Amino acid sequence: MYEPFVSQRVTRKMVDVLLPIEGVEPLEKPLRKITVVGVGAVGMAAAYAIMVRGIANVLALVDVACDRVKGEAMDLAHGKQFAGHCEVLGSSEYVISENSDIVIITAGARQMEGETRLNLVQRNVQVFKGIIPEVVRYSPNCIMIIVSNPVDILTYVAAKLSGFPPNRVMGTGTMLDSARFRTMLGDVMGLSASAVHALIIGEHGDSSVPVWSRVNVAGVTLSSINPNVGAPCDPEKFHLIHKNVVDSAYQVIKLKGQTSWAIGLTCFALANAILTDSHMVYPLSVSVKNTYFIAGILSLSLAVFLFFGEYAVADFSAVKAIWAFMVLRKMFTSVCPPWSHNTELHISFHQN
Repeated sequence: MYEPFVSQRVTRKMVDVLLPIEGVEPLEKPLRKITVVGVGAVGMAAAYAIMVRGIANVLALVDVACDRVKGEAMDLAHGKQFAGHCEVLGSSEYVISENSDIVIITAGARQMEGETRLNLVQRNVQVFKGIIPEVVRYSPNCIMIIVSNPVDILTYVAAKLSGFPPNRVMGTGTMLDSARFRTMLGDVMGLSASAVHALIIGEHGDSSVPVWSRVNVAGVTLSSINPNVGAPCDPEKFHLIHKNVVDSAYQVIKLKGQTSWAIGLTCFALANAILTDSHMVYPLSVSVKNTYFIAGILSLSLAVFLFFGEYAVADFSAVKAIWAFMVLRKMFTSVCPPWSHNTELHISFHQN
């Protein structure tokens, strides 16, 4: 970003003055490096949240817009006094991302007003062909988090282009959809979003599937109070909440041009869960080969248990039979829209 004009000798002397006790060396916390590819509204919201919450020692920003990315990195770095020490790098060259623990990919064509996420497929696949090989080259052991839309297809594309095992490529999927769902349910019930437990699975988009049978507060399910919750015949019209969840992204885009802050916080939460091995459960876009009778290699969102360096897909076998049937039927419907585009991608994947 800029050349240091103070020698390491002076820095070392300052440490000696501040730590006069003989034999005492400053403790070094483990190096945690996160790279964000793409410094648009989403990428910078993610970078800001990561820096402010202090989960990385090094934050690298990469974007093809050379001046823009350098300016964003410098602007963030100037706030280190208020956010804790974090080295912020910015460049159009991927070398600065070398040895990253996590690489968050937000780059891609922006979703326009009225445009579905699926219409972005072809443009963003081409973008990924330029990004993924560079990520693999400099950070062959990283975990990739895919944010670019349509996230389910691009998670699959990233996995194929990288040759990484499935547990090292995941998309934010319906994690944000679920956060919106919990927020809106909380607003209706007068509760904090964190007090409401609810999941949306399937496609991140218009055909996402709310798991109404598992919506609960303090262990009490809504379905035990209102057996028709989420159904069209529900007198309380809870099903309209899911419609509002689906519509909310389009409303934000119409009002401000793009979504950014909530998905940025989503990226932070997911990266933090991975780095701290906090054993969180999030609905993420992951490989679902041979899961729930789905043939082939696909990616869509299911509840995922996160462990350091790996994940496990949750088992929904405890869901009541009728709800399980309804959820699975809707999930198969959810699979169809994004993956109907798969035959049109014509991607030349390298062999691994």
